[in-house]
Amino acid sequence: MEITFMVALVIALALFFDFTNGFHDTANAMATPIATGAIKPKTAVALAAALNLVGAFLSTEVAKTISGGIIREGTDGVHITPEIIFAGLMGAVLWNMFTWLKGLPSSSSHALFGGLIGAAIVSIGFNSVNFDTVLQKVILPAVFSPILAGIVAYVCTKLAYALTSRHDPETGDKLTQKRGGFKTGQIFTSSLVALAHGTNDAQKTMGVITLVLIAAGTQPTGSGPQIWVIAVCALAIAIGTYTGGWRIIRTMGAGLTEVKPAQGFSAEASTASAILASSHLGFALSTTQVASGSVIGSGLGRRGTSVRWGTVGRIAVGWLFTLPAAAVVGALTGLLVGAGTVGVVIAAVAGIGVVVYMFWYSRKSHVGHHNAVEVEEAGTAVRFRKKKSGKQRSGKNVSKDVQA
Repeated sequence: MEITFMVALVIALALFFDFTNGFHDTANAMATPIATGAIKPKTAVALAAALNLVGAFLSTEVAKTISGGIIREGTDGVHITPEIIFAGLMGAVLWNMFTWLKGLPSSSSHALFGGLIGAAIVSIGFNSVNFDTVLQKVILPAVFSPILAGIVAYVCTKLAYALTSRHDPETGDKLTQKRGGFKTGQIFTSSLVALAHGTNDAQKTMGVITLVLIAAGTQPTGSGPQIWVIAVCALAIAIGTYTGGWRIIRTMGAGLTEVKPAQGFSAEASTASAILASSHLGFALSTTQVASGSVIGSGLGRRGTSVRWGTVGRIAVGWLFTLPAAAVVGALTGLLVGAGTVGVVIAAVAGIGVVVYMFWYSRKSHVGHHNAVEVEEAGTAVRFRKKKSGKQRSGKNVSKDVQA
């Protein structure tokens, strides 16, 4: 198998996208258990990285959707070149970096699709995109998945509080609620989300690399990802996950609603179920949208809490603009690389410059496991309130309901 410089460049950029996908989406699995104090921050991201690595080997249905579904490679006279895929990836990477810098849990999946679609349209035409597949396996899941996940999380949260409610058998008054077991449960549900994330998101990069190998003529049209492609993509997303993505963890763990263990357990169970089902069906689901919908639903399901709708609105705007914004960047890069080698070099240098600038700019307000104040204080607040509640209620049999 002969790998040209252009193909190698695209594979390298695809793996960097996979890396950004990892640290961008760590929050999907680990934000809520970190917020409730169920798992220590560094332990949480290490666990998520390991399970992302394992999950990447479990399925390839989503990879096939990308490599042979969205782009009409090999049909209707369409031939996708490595340059076009390079342009599409540039759109996805730059949008991922921008939303990470802003702490917005946007969809890496839709950024990737948008970039590829924009680059393909300006380079070949609208006939290069299978819009039926885009509608059925990208847009419709994007609309309904966060809503359905939110509803399931809402119901699960209501059930969790109802089934664990304690009352005085004589007076019927509510007693101090003991729901610490949900913290232990969160370890398992968040682990399942991380595993599910690997089965869905790592495959998107597998699909892109498979597409470029097909485009370069080194792999038959319609074939799935090779084992070495699966391995390097699994490793890239695992390394990215281990870096943390603390800015988005802050938003997901404390920015949408105050999260308690029962809520977190319900949100994570809902998220994992939706992602695993979509991976089985080949839907290129946005794990970020599902996780966000679940957190919001769990917030609505707990009596006495509130959802920060201003933050929800910012996230929703990010979702709305993700696909078209990445498509515009992909299209502009596509026009640039269409000029030949010089255009590719200019696009690569410009892209590297923007990424480096964003990393440098982020250091001005660095967020890490040691200073993610909102996240860690949220977990500490849970423990403090419980201890304080116990002291205040010592010697008493009856107390107000504590929705912990």
